Amino acid sequence: MEGAVSMAWDNMLSRFWNGLDIPEHRSALMLAMAADALQIGAFPLFAEGGISPLDTLLDVVVGLALVRMLGWHWAFLPSLIAEVVPGLDLFPTWTAAVLYVAHERTKSGEGIVLPPGPAPEPRR
Repeated sequence: MEGAVSMAWDNMLSRFWNGLDIPEHRSALMLAMAADALQIGAFPLFAEGGISPLDTLLDVVVGLALVRMLGWHWAFLPSLIAEVVPGLDLFPTWTAAVLYVAHERTKSGEGIVLPPGPAPEPRR
């Protein structure tokens, strides 16, 4: 049983890292992790009121940057709403959204945009 769990865990980690082979996905993940770490680590600076202007500004900038890097995805909208609600920004919503979008785009094959011409051989 332990071997099956270990193999399943290794398979999951392998799929995760394979999904991040696209530079935009890696950059977006780094940005999301940095924004979430800043909001969680510097929470006392952002907690001055119900909706802190600095916190809101950070969320809008990060949201726009992620949309610019990865394109629009519905997962970014609940993340933005959750980041504006006091207390919910202690959960790494940007990181979760980027991981979800990267996974969905890799799974569906949307992640790579190919130039016009004959199709390349599929990856194995």
